[in-house]
Amino acid sequence: MEIAVKRFALALLLPLVATAACRTSAGRYSGPKASASTGAPAPRAAVDGFLAAVKSQDLQAMSGFWGSERGPAREALARDVLEKRELIMQCYLSHDRYTILNEMSGDKGRRVLRVALSKGAITKETNFTAVQGPAERWYVEEVDLSSTAELCNRR
Repeated sequence: MEIAVKRFALALLLPLVATAACRTSAGRYSGPKASASTGAPAPRAAVDGFLAAVKSQDLQAMSGFWGSERGPAREALARDVLEKRELIMQCYLSHDRYTILNEMSGDKGRRVLRVALSKGAITKETNFTAVQGPAERWYVEEVDLSSTAELCNRR
């Protein structure tokens, strides 16, 4: 029964994360615009910053490193939607430590970074896709959460 509930919850949550790039105009975050205060100067630094924010459970910092070629997600999503998606990612990407295994070219100038996330004795690998946005800043655009569910279930 418990496994069925977890699978059902996973089936409900993954579409939310998969549609993270959707835009909405209601109630957007009113923080700083895309600049040196958001994103990172390089793809690896964007992933480092994003994962540091995940580990420290800092939703505001996560929203500064997560985005698209248009800039940080917090400028494109309603705050309640943004926070729900970040909480889901925070669970699926929870870790004690991580290692960036490699970085390769992706479509349209994107960079794909293979990352090993470890929590206790469990290690899961996944891909982070980084994209360059305004002011030559890099953002984590997409993360493959399909292989990291066990990190979320581990207490």
